[in-house]
Amino acid sequence: MNLLVSAALLAIATPLVAPIVANAQVAPAVATALADPGRPADQRARDTTRHPGEILTFAGIKPGDKVADFLMGGGYWTRILSPLVGTNGKVYAYQAAEFIQYRADYATEQDAAVKGYANVVPLRMSLGTVEFGEPLDAIITVQNYHDLHLKFAPPGAAAFIAGRLFAALKPGGVLLVVDHVANADPGFAVPDALHRIDPAAARKELEGVGFVFDGELGVLRNPADPHTAMVFDPSIQGHTDQFVYRFRKPK
Repeated sequence: MNLLVSAALLAIATPLVAPIVANAQVAPAVATALADPGRPADQRARDTTRHPGEILTFAGIKPGDKVADFLMGGGYWTRILSPLVGTNGKVYAYQAAEFIQYRADYATEQDAAVKGYANVVPLRMSLGTVEFGEPLDAIITVQNYHDLHLKFAPPGAAAFIAGRLFAALKPGGVLLVVDHVANADPGFAVPDALHRIDPAAARKELEGVGFVFDGELGVLRNPADPHTAMVFDPSIQGHTDQFVYRFRKPK
């Protein structure tokens, strides 16, 4: 069998998969948002390692969009999303009531992150009741999806919450998940110990509630990370291997 015929048969036999993008150009609107002078200097200094330009371009978020920063942490992404979506867009900056109960500073950080941004709406309801009041174009959750599998959450909670995120999106809307990579862990035992998550297990869970996997961005991958240390361990903190997955709600 000649090589051309073999290649053609292989292409037919192999299911189509979303590509891994090693890098991506930064959209002009995203670059403008990154240059916003209202962003704290310490957060802007982290752009070189966090790659927000490439990540938000990969997510396809643009001016006028309605988006959510799900489990927003210190507001790093909220402060970029606000100028990116602009006056015709809206950002829902969500911090879970459970997290604020555990650490009150989360509420203080949320207050600081939304101050002065007229198009940002802070939300603090519980994870089980989270909703955004209107259909969204995109939801991002960065280094936090694994938290839905910590020991405070009952069995099945993560899938239930993922289902609420699915319901919150418009048809065709994007869910962008960035998190620390764990080794194979289909039973989700690792998140509570290492604050990591098995990418394959996370993907299976999200596809299980209806999301369609739509590609991976490789800018945060680190093959030198053995995936065995807690993400706050000084040996790996700030240099973990991370996946950037894009999912879509089918139209």
